Amino acid sequence: MQNDKNFVGESPLYIIATPIGNLSEFSPRAIEVLNDIDYVACEDTRVSGKLLSYFNIKKPLISCHEHNENDASERIINLIKEGNKVAFMSDAGYPCVSDPGSRLIKHALENNIKVSVISGPNAMLNALVASGLDASRFYFHGFLSPKDKERKQELTELLDKKETLIFYEAPHRITSTLDALYSVFGDRRAAICRELTKIHENIIRGTLSEFLTLTKEDLKGEMVIVVSGNSNVVKKEIDNEEIINLVNSYIKEGYSKKDAIKKASESLAISKNVVSKLIY
Repeated sequence: MQNDKNFVGESPLYIIATPIGNLSEFSPRAIEVLNDIDYVACEDTRVSGKLLSYFNIKKPLISCHEHNENDASERIINLIKEGNKVAFMSDAGYPCVSDPGSRLIKHALENNIKVSVISGPNAMLNALVASGLDASRFYFHGFLSPKDKERKQELTELLDKKETLIFYEAPHRITSTLDALYSVFGDRRAAICRELTKIHENIIRGTLSEFLTLTKEDLKGEMVIVVSGNSNVVKKEIDNEEIINLVNSYIKEGYSKKDAIKKASESLAISKNVVSKLIY
């Protein structure tokens, strides 16, 4: 068992949440800590350099990102053991939340160095609150796999979750991600939260099917997707034969195989992906 009260000697490793867009959201406490420390470790020295310059803070920067975190962690821990004060920041929001920082914190704790988190902005929570969806219970997934098959598998595993679901996505993958969400979840209520706290902040609320009609102009910038959870109170047990028979009955009525699969998935309130696997 590890207790912060037992950490003595070295200064803590400060983990600082940074603005996700609007720089005025940087907390006074974060600025105070940064003015007091000796080194700033950061995901991207260019991004953090601009933030520090905005607040007229001049400190030596240490690069600590996904590809060098283990080596950088060793240097940072040694600096703290030598009596230096060090803080770590990722580019936007909280370190560790779809950002580097987990390995650094793990190594610090293994070396009995206290970790102190300085609160700040978080895109996930902003999006959840602004979405208008149920915020009492939620599940944060972060970024989905960029590979279509793996992405759909991830979503299939989330299909029965009743909590509101939250995803991060980049502009170049947003279209394929929205297609996958609709394919697996069906037509759930959702929100796309763009450029949060920035000048062009925009929240698009609707259903997943409506999002399929959005253009590239509608989907610029970094995005958070919030999707309502599975609202089926009781999950009906449906055997494979029943699913196949229903699809075949729609085909006999004149529907194409693709449309029959879609109609069956909607009728039975199950994933279209599940029906497709049985038919093809």
